[in-house]
Formats: sequence, C-alpha cells, structure tokens
Amino acid sequence: MANPYVIIGAGAAGMAAAERLRLLKPEAAIVLMSVDEHSHSRCMLHKYLGGERDEAGLAFMPQDFFEEKKIFWGQGQRALAIDPANKRVKMENGYQPYEKLLIATGAVFGIPPIPGFRTASNVFGFRDLSDAQKMKETLERTGAKRVFIVGSGLVGLDVAYALIERGVQVTIAEMAERILPLQTDEISARAYQDLFEKAGAVFKLGIGASDSVVNENNEITAVKLSNGEEIPCDFVVCAAGVRPNIAFLEGSGLETERGLKVNEYLETSDPDIYGAGDVTALSGIWPNAMDQGRIAAANMTGQRQAYTDTFCIKNTINFFGLAMLSVGDVLPKDDTYEVYTKESRSVYKKAIVKDGVVTGVQLQGDIAHSGFWQYLIKNRVDVSELLKKKDIFELSYGDFYGMDDMGEYVYVR
Repeated sequence: MANPYVIIGAGAAGMAAAERLRLLKPEAAIVLMSVDEHSHSRCMLHKYLGGERDEAGLAFMPQDFFEEKKIFWGQGQRALAIDPANKRVKMENGYQPYEKLLIATGAVFGIPPIPGFRTASNVFGFRDLSDAQKMKETLERTGAKRVFIVGSGLVGLDVAYALIERGVQVTIAEMAERILPLQTDEISARAYQDLFEKAGAVFKLGIGASDSVVNENNEITAVKLSNGEEIPCDFVVCAAGVRPNIAFLEGSGLETERGLKVNEYLETSDPDIYGAGDVTALSGIWPNAMDQGRIAAANMTGQRQAYTDTFCIKNTINFFGLAMLSVGDVLPKDDTYEVYTKESRSVYKKAIVKDGVVTGVQLQGDIAHSGFWQYLIKNRVDVSELLKKKDIFELSYGDFYGMDDMGEYVYVR
C-alpha cells in the first residue's frame, strides 16, 4: 500500500490543502497532523478570549469535515523533525511515513529580549488557540485585572479588545508614534485610539519596555518602560511580531531563509516536500495562505501550478463598530506621490497615487463596494484618464467591470 499524502498543520493553508487533495485524489490516503485539537480561525481568537465564542465556534470548516472527506486527523501531535531520506515525519507519538509532504506549520510569536520576559511564567503570546486557552484559564483562575500588552498592531489590539470586554484594565506599549502603524495614518489611527481610550485602554506610544519586576513565584508584577515609568500588571502579552515555525526543520537538510524556502510551485529543496502559509514567509494574510494550500495540493498530485499572488498588504479592521479597509501603502513614499483625502464626521477616505496608478487606499467608516481597490493596486491599473472625469472616491466596479455572455462580471478596462 502506498504511503499517504501528509500535511502538518491545521491552519488556513493545511485545511485548504486537505480539501483540495481529496478533490483531486478521491481514493488516496490523506493524513493531517497538527498540534491543534480544534481547527480554528486565528482571526476569531479574540472572540474566544472575550467570551463570545467557544472552541467549536472558531471552526472555519464544517464540523464533519474530516469524516466527510475521509481524512485522518492526528490531533494534538507536534512535529519534532523531518526525515527526508526515509520519507517520514517524527511526531510526538512516533513516525508518520509520507508519499508527499506539505509543511503548513504557520508561525509562532516572538518574545522580545527584555529581562524576565522569556523566563517568567505569566508571559503569553496570542497566535494560536492554545495561547488563548492559557490566557483565558489564567484570567479565570487568578481574577487578573491588569494586563500589559507589547505592540499595538492588529494582534495587540485584538487582545486588548477582548480583555476590555472582560473588564480588564489594559496598557499597550508601542514603539511607533501611532497605533496600528502598518495599517493606518495619523488620522485613522487617532480614530481607533480614541475609541480604545474611551473604553479604558491606556497607550504608551513611542516607548518600549526595558525591564520587568519579577516576584518569588517567577511572575512579572510590573513592566518598566524606557522612560523610567513602571506599570503594574498581573500578566504580559507579547504581540509585536511573529516568525515562521521552522525550528523543527533543523537537521532535515531543507533550505530555509527567513522561512521555509519554496519555489513558484511551492516545492522545497526536496522534490517530495512542499510548503504553504506563514511557514514560508510569503504572505501573512488568510486568503493567500488558503490559495497556497490549494496550489501546493495540486502540485503534490502532479498538476503543475505556479503561485504568483504575493500581494499581501491588505487588512480589514473593525473595532467598536468602526470598520476600515487598508490596502497597499498607507503613506506616500515621497513628494512625487499624489494624496487624495475625503473626510466627514463618520467617514475618512484616503488614496495614494503615483503616475496614475493607485498604490494605497484607506477607507474608514464606510467600506461598502470597495473590493475593486485591491485589484487596482495589485495589478497597477492606470486610472489617470478616469480621474480627469470623476472624483477618485467615486470610482466603482462599473468603471472596471462588465458582464460577459454568461452573465459573469469580467474586468474590461
């Protein structure tokens, strides 16, 4: 009997690959191994921490996915090493042989080299369900009321939002001068900061943590800032960066750079091993990871498909009911860029244009009918002629799409 197709990781890339493999290989044996015991959307973890959803409510595939697709799921098993010479994966419970292997182990949170942070027992990340479970258990067991968060990016604010929902006082330190520094400009950041501060959050901007106070139980009880201020806390959350989960690949012979190195077909340096998702460091957004999983699956079965969509600068944000779409550049690179803005009491719009091509857009407060912006930015569509006739914020699908003979929208410009 042939060895199975094996996938390591039950995130977006791994699950999409499993689904596509079953479609392409109806009779093949497929095994998915993961440290996770619940498939879950990372984007929804704050709803679990905040008490809005349980573990089952985080699933992004049908509850009977594995049974219906006849895929074996080895839950709660961490991959320890890859043995390409013998075509097997060393798991915690033994070896798993493979015919073709997909590594989709995602990324892990990083802990900054601040005294006490890497050794104290009450420092958490917020990357996987296990992180959220540990944090939730600590909250319920200790009744923690003060939390210090490192980083005000999307992950940091997700944690802050969930903790505020639980009545916890949060202090967020950010090295940049504004929150959400990769997704916002000064105006859009200020709108979110005001909402968080109104809910009780405290921000320390342009300031980093430099030291900690650790008690006899090896718990951080306060964080010292670079300006000398000391912030008391019951635990710490590190939300200021992730790195591809490739430590277990050491000694495998697989090529790595910042992440697992793959070519355009998502093949690694071993022709029987593929990579997809955050472990490759190609893209950090959910739809791209799923596309990589599907394309890797096709290549594992002999269908030659290249992955070309490396555009990953897109975020949809919603805190306290204020929605925002941010695509591409949030700031002009120099004074040769044109910047268009439009503001009202509840809406802020900004577009950045270089030589007739939109390089970035922010839409805050109203993101309806905005899907075409990503296409324009990613494909560098020249809109200069259109801008002679209409306001940039009046552009719509109708300017770029028409109906084909089958009644489907197609790009026409």
